[in-house]
Amino acid sequence: MNKIYQQITDKIIAQLEAGTIPWRKPWKGATSTPKNLISGKDYSGINFFILAMSAYDSPYFLTYKQAQAIGGNVCKGEKGTHVIYYGVGKDKKEDNKSFRFLKQYVVFNVDQCENLDHSRIEEAKDIEPLEFNPIEKAEAIYNGYIGKPTLQFVENQAYYRPLTDVINMPKKESFHSVEEFYCCLFHECIHSSGSEKRLNRPELTDFNSFGSHDYSKEELTAEFGAAYLCAIAGIDNTLENSSAYIKGWLSKLKNNNDWLVGAASKAQKAADYIQGNLDKN
Repeated sequence: MNKIYQQITDKIIAQLEAGTIPWRKPWKGATSTPKNLISGKDYSGINFFILAMSAYDSPYFLTYKQAQAIGGNVCKGEKGTHVIYYGVGKDKKEDNKSFRFLKQYVVFNVDQCENLDHSRIEEAKDIEPLEFNPIEKAEAIYNGYIGKPTLQFVENQAYYRPLTDVINMPKKESFHSVEEFYCCLFHECIHSSGSEKRLNRPELTDFNSFGSHDYSKEELTAEFGAAYLCAIAGIDNTLENSSAYIKGWLSKLKNNNDWLVGAASKAQKAADYIQGNLDKN
């Protein structure tokens, strides 16, 4: 088993060293990458991941003021998504010395708004549902996860909620492939292994804010673990997307490869736990 883990770790690191691989959300929805409705510019970096993983079918986002500027408004009760802007400023007191700054702001999906000019919005295309044929080994891994969380298919999002011990997944037929469904499910299972009643990983149990360093480390662990479980299930065509996902979160940690070693170790422990090869203690 350790040999498989090491082989997958080596492959992921090799792909990371080879260059940036574009990540693709594994389930269908938005017609393109997340972009600002007004500027037409794609969101990049960590913002790409934050918005691409949202539950909305439309890829278009805008700020509250941008919605108002084109005669629209955000629907009452809607909550926006925090994104991050990295910029460079000039310090006039220090001879215009350049400095970097980080600013957080809120955007809303066009599906959360009303009275917008729909001529700006690309209509979503009809999506062909996936014919889902279960993979026997992957099913065996999931079904063998003793004391696993409740699994639901309610929202068009993938997440693990520690407070209720629930995994939510998009519907199976919405995924691009059966393999990508299991990779995504295993990712959330790895997250769930870190709950207090299981392996009690601080990165998960301390309720770290989205995008924080500890949250990013937990994402690395979850995706390494998903890659390990996919390999054990005989799924080998999702590794490139896993590498791209890891690259995205690693950039939040300033590309510190030391975190890869720690994440891989925790992921191995989590994968063993899910397979019943490791006690809680």
